[in-house]
Amino acid sequence: MKVIRTVSELRSTVEKARAKGLTIGLVPTMGALHAGHISLVDRARSENDVVVVSVFVNPTQFNNANDLATYPRTEEADCAKLEASGADIAFIPTVKEVYPEPDTRQFDLGKVAEVMEGAMRPGHFNGVAQIVSKLFAYSQPTRAYFGEKDFQQIAVIRRMAEIEGFDLEIVACPIMREPDGLAMSSRNVRLTPHQREVAPNIARILRESLEYAASNSLTATKQWVVDRINAYEEMEVEYYEIVDASTMQPVSNWADTESAVGCVTVWLGDVRLIDNIKYPNQQ
Repeated sequence: MKVIRTVSELRSTVEKARAKGLTIGLVPTMGALHAGHISLVDRARSENDVVVVSVFVNPTQFNNANDLATYPRTEEADCAKLEASGADIAFIPTVKEVYPEPDTRQFDLGKVAEVMEGAMRPGHFNGVAQIVSKLFAYSQPTRAYFGEKDFQQIAVIRRMAEIEGFDLEIVACPIMREPDGLAMSSRNVRLTPHQREVAPNIARILRESLEYAASNSLTATKQWVVDRINAYEEMEVEYYEIVDASTMQPVSNWADTESAVGCVTVWLGDVRLIDNIKYPNQQ
């Protein structure tokens, strides 16, 4: 595996590969890699000739300075995992390399970016669009891979790619979970032992809501999930929205959408966890 730290070297490397007719799979990450990330690398490996994995904690998508400061950084361990997974290139630039000048671009991301994470974290998705558009331009991927834990983010990236005219396939990959159901996240390492015991109840309650939803209204289902998560004194729901999977817009009745997804954000101590679940057609 080759470790590349400059944009110019990455560009020249992928241009040579594309000149040979090779396909390129890109896996953008912020490091602190876990099995969920590696599942994306595995998928990219199976579908492309060259796999590029970026490891970069992007400052422009953090609207909380403490969250940026405490985000785990484990470059040496990340490189070992990427080498073992068969990645061809690890792109690990500095902030100065990616942002030699402040990025002042404002993206017209539309309604998919205005709700949920967009409402709670002003500027977050514009920062995501800034870095992902840069990575797409640098690596010229045939396909790019993202995990469905960040369900809304995938919709935002599809919108960015559309308005920027990128010609690539955006591949959404299933959530990877720990054996007890907790969605894998780099933030999980910040949980105390007790919090780590409590956290899987988020996924459990979402799963149980499928049965509840089968005989109850969408509004009642939302309240049921919120009440059960908040029943744990350690946890507080920031939001739980059931949205249309394509538009990300909240719906109020099961009949309003053929593809409903419940998206939740929960504070567990000072750690912010997200998860989601797909509801079968309830009509």
